[in-house]
This record gives sequence, C-alpha cells and structure tokens, in this order.
Amino acid sequence: MSRPHRTIHGELLYTSRAKGREGQERGREFFTVTKHADGARTLQAHCEIDDPPPVIRDVTLAFGSHGRPTDCAVRLSVGDRFVGSSWFRFQDRELECEGWTALEGRVSQRRTAEAPIAAFGTHPISADGILMNLASTTQGNGWQKFPELYICSLDHRGATGPLLLKTPFGARIAFAGAEKVTVKAGTFDAWHFRVGDSAVDDAIEEGSKNEPGKHPPYDVWCTADGEYTLLKAQVTGYMQTYYELVRLDRY
Repeated sequence: MSRPHRTIHGELLYTSRAKGREGQERGREFFTVTKHADGARTLQAHCEIDDPPPVIRDVTLAFGSHGRPTDCAVRLSVGDRFVGSSWFRFQDRELECEGWTALEGRVSQRRTAEAPIAAFGTHPISADGILMNLASTTQGNGWQKFPELYICSLDHRGATGPLLLKTPFGARIAFAGAEKVTVKAGTFDAWHFRVGDSAVDDAIEEGSKNEPGKHPPYDVWCTADGEYTLLKAQVTGYMQTYYELVRLDRY
C-alpha cells in the first residue's frame, strides 16, 4: 500500500560569520515534516546551539489543512538546565498555553487575537522557512506586514519561556525573488525572502543587542515547491549567523 502521507527529514548546520569565527560550527538542527493526505502538516525539530550558555530546544508544531497553526509543544533547556516545557493550542481567535517554567512555575495563559493567527514563532530555523508561506511571491510588493504574530520567546535565541507572547512589532516580510541555490544538500529552485524592516533594524543593529521584539536583518531562502523547506538563512547585525541545509531526505 502507498503511504497516505509524505515525509521530509533534514539537517541544518549553524555556523558563525562573526569576525574571527568565520565558518565555525555553532549548532545544528534535525527536523522532520510530515504532510498528511488532507494537507495538514506537522513539524518536529530538535535544535542545539553551542554558544554559551548552550540551548537545546525540542518543538512539535502542527498546522491544519488551512495552513494555520493548531497546536504546539516546546521543551527548552539552557546551560544544560531545564528552563520550561509548554503546550499551546490555537482555535480560530482563541489561544491558550499550559506549561511549567523554572522562572514562572505553573503557567496557564489565555488570549484572544484580533483574527485567526497565521503563524506561531517557535525558533527552529526550519520553522522560519514554513513561516515564509505568509508572504506573497509577487515581485515588487515591498514589505508585507503581519501585525498579529505570536511567539514562544522574545529572546533572539528562543532561550526563555516558553510562553504565549505577542511580538511588539509583528512580522515584516519582503519577497526578494526566485533564485537557483546550491547548498550542501544539493541545488534547488528557491525563493528568497527578507525578514524585518530595514528602517527599524538598521537602527538597532548595534547597541540594543537582544532587545525584545527587535531583530537584526534576516534573509531566508526556501524551496520554491510549496513545501518551504529552508535551504539557507543568514542574520547580520550583531548576530552574524548562518544556517545551511546539509542533508535532505524525502519519503
């Protein structure tokens, strides 16, 4: 019998582009995306950041056939110590979180969004690729704004919480065009997106560092096949990080 679902397994390598650390490995991510027969999708990601204090994050994020998130589980450790474990559920405009964190203890949150949320930020780089499905791929649209964006941590490394938080500035995504991209996993037809508003981000590249809700300029390349599999990404500003797909298997 043929499988009723399709599965993608991949591995991303995290490296540095900071002066004196060019090309140095600083972490890795292993992910699986299962696409069900009805179009629903589940992402499972294990993320490791070696830069001190080291971060280990495990995420299961599910999307309905409508493409919007339905539920999520996040477990986080920093410096090899437990930080938090939370479960999230999204139903129309109703959002909820049940969890336990080392800082807050038992957590129970409820929020009502202005509209059904289109995305939930969980910090795996593979999830950032899927997040790009929010944006139109029509050239010349400029910055496309998505003010209603929730996330599990406002820390740039996702090293706090996990909690149900609304980003102060939402998301801003620009389609930069179609490209042919070669990474260690192969050569792919790709879409290039820019994340963040340069007018805001240029002003916070230096000095603000990990200021909640603000992020240095971020470029993302993902497959142009509708799966939005992340091929490579880079963050400039104070972060100077680079991410590359080094293995991809499809079933």
